[in-house]
Amino acid sequence: MERLYRPNVAGMMVRQDGKLLICERSGQKGAWQFPQGGIDPGETALEAVRREIGEEVGFLPSQYNIVESRKGYRYDYPPEVLEYVREKRRQPFVGQAQEYFLCWLHADAPEPVLDDREFCDYKWIAPAEFKLEWLPEFKKKVYARVLEDFFNVRARDK
Repeated sequence: MERLYRPNVAGMMVRQDGKLLICERSGQKGAWQFPQGGIDPGETALEAVRREIGEEVGFLPSQYNIVESRKGYRYDYPPEVLEYVREKRRQPFVGQAQEYFLCWLHADAPEPVLDDREFCDYKWIAPAEFKLEWLPEFKKKVYARVLEDFFNVRARDK
């Protein structure tokens, strides 16, 4: 049986000073991540990342440039997430296949405007300051690879 992965995109927003945007998940104190979400049917990855960035943090495509993207990141859901995906969402996916987009904000871009359903807070950090402990275990390897691939930094757990 084929294992199906949900197509997903993530946007890494970087300011002119090199600081990276991370957002705290609503209802999950201490869980920080990049804006991300699924690719809708008929939508390209580029269209999806622009939509997700707009919906989740309020940046318009005219306020940033996408300078790089990379595919090939994938993780499996742990049993409790898999059960939720299968039972509540009625989706056949065993995990997510992700494409990450590196986005440079223009100097005059405003601060993020959060969608409270997704995120309750945000902060700007140097990429080397990202701590893997902010993530669920099943996402840590992907984030570590992404941080190394895009920023040449080794993510730390503490």
